[in-house]
Amino acid sequence: MASRDLAESLLPGGGGGNDSAHDEYDERAYDSDDKVSISVSDSDSEDAGDGRRPAFSWRKLWRFTGPGFLMCIAFLDPGNLEGDLQAGAAAGYQLLWLLLWATVMGALVQLLSARLGVATGKHLAELCREEYPPWATRALWAMTELALVGADIQEVIGSAIAIKILSGGTVPLWGGVVITAFDCFIFLFLENYGVRKLEAFFGVLIAVMAVSFAIMFGETKPSGKELLIGLVVPKLGSKTIKQAVGIVGCIIMPHNVFLHSALVQSRKIDTNKKSRVQEAVYYYSIESILALIVSFFINICVTTVFAKGFYGSEQADNIGLENAGQYLQEKYGTAFFPILYIWAIGLLASGQSSTITGTYAGQFVMGGFLNLRLKKWLRAMITRSFAIIPTMIVALFFDTEDPTMDILNEALNVLQSIQIPFALIPLITLVSKEQVMGSFVVGPITKVISWIVTIFLMLINGYLILSFYITEIQGALVRSSLCIVLAVYLAFIAYLIVRNTALYHRLLSSMSKSP
Repeated sequence: MASRDLAESLLPGGGGGNDSAHDEYDERAYDSDDKVSISVSDSDSEDAGDGRRPAFSWRKLWRFTGPGFLMCIAFLDPGNLEGDLQAGAAAGYQLLWLLLWATVMGALVQLLSARLGVATGKHLAELCREEYPPWATRALWAMTELALVGADIQEVIGSAIAIKILSGGTVPLWGGVVITAFDCFIFLFLENYGVRKLEAFFGVLIAVMAVSFAIMFGETKPSGKELLIGLVVPKLGSKTIKQAVGIVGCIIMPHNVFLHSALVQSRKIDTNKKSRVQEAVYYYSIESILALIVSFFINICVTTVFAKGFYGSEQADNIGLENAGQYLQEKYGTAFFPILYIWAIGLLASGQSSTITGTYAGQFVMGGFLNLRLKKWLRAMITRSFAIIPTMIVALFFDTEDPTMDILNEALNVLQSIQIPFALIPLITLVSKEQVMGSFVVGPITKVISWIVTIFLMLINGYLILSFYITEIQGALVRSSLCIVLAVYLAFIAYLIVRNTALYHRLLSSMSKSP
């Protein structure tokens, strides 16, 4: 009896013993009371008789603003910043065009994710649980959790590096990890005060990043002419392929696809009224694009600063997150404020915001795939533990200036890269399915473009995986074992792609008829 009481106390609603707790949990990503009201006038309660969305309203855009800015933080995490600075130092302004188009591809994926969440009233993890058999659902969950852990290790280490810089080296890396671990409590504290308070907090962190890196841009004065040429003239040399792959690979974060489809459910939308769903998709598209423009501006600032300062220099091949600020300080200094600390403040805002959103994503992923009825604080603690424990091990056993850390970072990038198909393939499959999306199913042109982008990203990340395999994996036994794992991996991808095709159904039918 006591164990039952304990179990019920961990359920949403506090274990009142009735079905209302379960009903509240079935509200999906957000409880009904937590959702933000969109109505700004009495006319909002009326549906347009012809099914058209209501006229544009700046007040409504403001009410919808928030989820896109939480989503764009994944485009600004420490892994992205490291990719930006290394691209700038190694390739100068040459890869800015690729950064632009990688952001466009990321925008397409995130808009599809938002459309899925709004049109269905469910997020991607929940829909995967309903769409796929249990074994495939568990496999997708495991892959997504691995991607979350890989991303979170880099994000927490990035925050810890920033804390180490700002403390003048008195706080060791492991101490910074411990401090960053407590951001989970900040997240839980803010979440209790409402969705809008949480979104405002992330808005402040994004503003800190924008101001910090804009100051760096102003202090270093990159060439405006070279910037514009880099954006519009595609260039790709044999020596910059690694940096190019890094830019594209860092933009699409698997957990962010799941996160955005859940964030858009934080608003009260009547999904039974087509015009209201159209309205939500419209406003979410606008605010997501605005958020990604901000993230693109920040990424441009970082890339061009290091392009101006270190392209063609001896330090270009050795710059990373920790020594980047010191190199900037030695190169420029500043009469206003030490550029080392400006860099560290921006990096800290990046690391803190991305680790908290990672915790947020972990809650939705765990609850959606496993259909767990747990209180938010418990799911947050479990999700945080998945990342903090391995991150602490990394902080204790690796030095950030050790070459082994570079290999570890590359391995973590590969770990996230191999998970991309398990977010994008289910997403495109579901948004292309009329039984799921109804009248909001994507058109054939969008579907074709989405598959082209997905295949391109899979090929790019396949190159990254192959390069890592050739250069870092040694030993016949290890390589043979990885080949077996790779075969299973490719077979699972093939299953996800063909599962809803006529060929697959004919094959199943023929197998069922065979004696």
